[in-house]
Amino acid sequence: MHVGVCQIKLHLPGSQSLKDKRQIIKSITSRLDNTYNISIAEIANQDLWQLATLGISCVGIEEGRTRELLYRIVDFVSSSGYQAEVTDYEVDVLSVF
Repeated sequence: MHVGVCQIKLHLPGSQSLKDKRQIIKSITSRLDNTYNISIAEIANQDLWQLATLGISCVGIEEGRTRELLYRIVDFVSSSGYQAEVTDYEVDVLSVF
């Protein structure tokens, strides 16, 4: 079994308040949650208007497919037209058992 984890750092240039930020992040997380079988949460920068860090995890049988899923998610967030720019990301897959 393989556990995949991903951290995505976002810049939200159009956000002028925490309410704007919450709307953008909620839209991204809802869409990802509905499209992929993952767990997702905002894990850092909750008090900053224009920065967000998302934590994503998934479980898979094959390491390559688990890693591929996480890279597809990063591409999805980068190209989906949200008011968010991916500034950095990290992907790691851990072998368990």
